[in-house]
Amino acid sequence: MKENENQNSPTNTQLTSNSGQKKQGYYTRRRRYYQYRKPNKTVEKISFKKLSIVVPLLDEEDSLRPLVNEINKALLNKGIQYEVLFIDDGSKDKSLKIIKELNAQNKKFKYFSFQKNYGKSAALQIGFNNATGDAIVTMDADLQDDPAEIINLLKKLDEGYDLVSGWKKKRQDPVIKKISSRFFNFITRILTGINIHDFNCGLKAYRKDVVKNIKVYGELHRYVPVLAKWQGYSITEIVVKHHPRRYGKTKFGISRFFKGFIDLITVLFSTRYIKRPMHFFGFLGAFSFLTGLVVNGYLTYQWIIGIPLSNRPMLFLGILLIIVGVQFFSTGLLGEILVHNSMDEKEYLIKDKG
Repeated sequence: MKENENQNSPTNTQLTSNSGQKKQGYYTRRRRYYQYRKPNKTVEKISFKKLSIVVPLLDEEDSLRPLVNEINKALLNKGIQYEVLFIDDGSKDKSLKIIKELNAQNKKFKYFSFQKNYGKSAALQIGFNNATGDAIVTMDADLQDDPAEIINLLKKLDEGYDLVSGWKKKRQDPVIKKISSRFFNFITRILTGINIHDFNCGLKAYRKDVVKNIKVYGELHRYVPVLAKWQGYSITEIVVKHHPRRYGKTKFGISRFFKGFIDLITVLFSTRYIKRPMHFFGFLGAFSFLTGLVVNGYLTYQWIIGIPLSNRPMLFLGILLIIVGVQFFSTGLLGEILVHNSMDEKEYLIKDKG
């Protein structure tokens, strides 16, 4: 009997071989979009009950299904309910058709489609307005952002931060994009005083209160950490994986680089000085007025000691600086009057009350 049992039962070698063939067959049928990671069957302890993932997209038809597979894999056995909001920013390819199919297959994949291209900031704002989770994660649809980082972002958010930004420390982008991004982030750190390395990373995690109390428009999606920080929210960053683009081409252009700096000036003014315009215009006015006063004072001294001023263009420069200084002061005073008359108690964010 023992001999028959031994003959009928598979050996350890056969088990190993069969399981190896099964694994090999499974993973060869499915194309790997990221490096294979052994599934983690342990349930992660995260305090958030529901997660909303906001994915703005433009002409990403080839990336959508692989992205959905990776999101499902990343959140498998994590003990958290989630929804995915695809925001189609006026795509001209089959992106809308694919996200409609995904929605029909599973209602956790929702979508909003713009009539035309409004930009990433508008897409994010629609996503923020319709997110129902108590934590919100944003990511790009081009497979460069790794969905496996979602749990890491949520863990960091669970430490008490209001916003966690990803840092693409090893960027998989063209050289010109790497250089321009480093320069852009350096200037933004200097002007805002916020010490994070990658303001424009698509991978970010927010508490619900943050996205409900900031408004994103134009190209301000680059400055969401700035907007949040100056609203009093705590922010931090973690290093995240960044992958090469697999399909399509980047939407980055040199025009966006210049638009970004124009919007930086907008952010600086609208966050620091929108409630105190005299601090901004008053400084410029005082600087211009005093400079003009010094220039004309020097020319007045020269005129007293007998030096003619008939052919001195500097005289007109001094007069111009004084006039511009007075205009800046007047603008600041008018701004203060408008702010004073439009002050509303609802404009202040109340963190808690008893």
